[in-house]
Amino acid sequence: MEREIITTGDGSKTIHIKEWNEQYHSKHGAIQEAYHVFVKHGLSLFENRDLSVLEVGFGTGLNAFITFLEARNNGLKVRYTGVELYPIEEAEIQALNYTAQLKVDNFADVFLKMHSSDWEREIKISDDFFLRKEQKDFKEINAENEFDLVYFDAFGARVQPEMWSEAIFLKMYQAMRKNGVLVTYAAKGSVRRAMQAVGFVVERLPGPPGKREMLRAKK
Repeated sequence: MEREIITTGDGSKTIHIKEWNEQYHSKHGAIQEAYHVFVKHGLSLFENRDLSVLEVGFGTGLNAFITFLEARNNGLKVRYTGVELYPIEEAEIQALNYTAQLKVDNFADVFLKMHSSDWEREIKISDDFFLRKEQKDFKEINAENEFDLVYFDAFGARVQPEMWSEAIFLKMYQAMRKNGVLVTYAAKGSVRRAMQAVGFVVERLPGPPGKREMLRAKK
């Protein structure tokens, strides 16, 4: 499918899929959304500890990068697994402006290393951040009791309804440790009910700019 780089409401870039009229991040602000959903309502619940994170939809690498930045400030040692079936291309990586927008050009090499590192093996990004990228379909995730935090960042149910099913959320539930947390930008009632059906305790939270609500689920 044809993809193009667009500028979102907060000045940060994302990727737009023309065929689906769908973006990798909110058109109201890629960085704003990432921080609101995944840091404020997910990562910020953890501090001064070892943490295992699963991202469903590695995409542009923005969520992994801001997790790296935040972990440095919160005493976290993170093992981060990002699952992505269709990695973005070199030209797209170079067009993303996250380090400039975040005013962390001194970590531009880290962002590039996240994308250039080998798939299917754990890479040391820093003393406190280890990254493993897995190129596979989300349906192939079969981990058990491994993750403390899940960033569920699949494309929306409008274009990929199968990604928001009970079957997928059961895989997430099984992959998580007790008291683990899953956060997502989604807020559809059908998504909440699918989460609850497999055992999650789900709460609605205020959404990022441009979206009224989001969901957080706990095992």
